Formats: sequence, C-alpha cells, structure tokens
Amino acid sequence: MTDRVNIINNYIDGYNQFDIKKMVADLDDNIVFENIQNNEISLSLKGLTAFKQQAETAKTYFAKRTQTVKSFRHFDNSTEIEIDYTAILAMDFPNGLKKGQELKLSGKSVFEFKKTK
Repeated sequence: MTDRVNIINNYIDGYNQFDIKKMVADLDDNIVFENIQNNEISLSLKGLTAFKQQAETAKTYFAKRTQTVKSFRHFDNSTEIEIDYTAILAMDFPNGLKKGQELKLSGKSVFEFKKTK
C-alpha cells in the first residue's frame, strides 16, 4: 500500500504545484477520469491526452489551489482518499463565482490501480 500512497501523494503534490508533468507521471495512458457531483458525472475523460488537456485548462481557473489528504482507505484495486480543498479563483465563472473568491470544499477521490499505474 505504500506504493499507492506515494503515487497518490505525488499526484496531489503535482496538482497543488500546478505541475501537470508531476501529476501524470504515474497515470496509465488509458486513464478514465470522472468527476462526480451530487451523484452525477459532471466530467468524463478517457485517455492521458484528454486528461492532460483538461488539467492544463483547469490551471487557468485558479490563482492558488490546495488539496490536503485527510485519510486513505485501501481496497483490492483501489484507494479512496478524503480531502479538504481550498482554492482562490483566477477568473469569474458563469455561475456567479468571482475572481479572487476563496473556495473551501471537502470530498473524496478514488484511485483505481492496475499494477503500478
């Protein structure tokens, strides 16, 4: 499980540092990424190229962003993490959120593993 923790921490560190190369270092070329809000998939991506493109776009949304891992739960092929998330917006959003506004959220992420990816 140590390998999984290291992989996830590397991803989180890359995310917090806006370092896409570090974020994707351990991701499989056939990654499937899904963002789920209110039990509905709000974004679905397939493949490393699509994931990188979205990650580059998302960098422009935030002046600062930090995911902090609160816990790890390991299962057969996956690890679930609880996170606290804070961010400062770098732009105005159509939903009324404004540049400079701070977001504070809590949530979870699930990472599925195939060997060391």
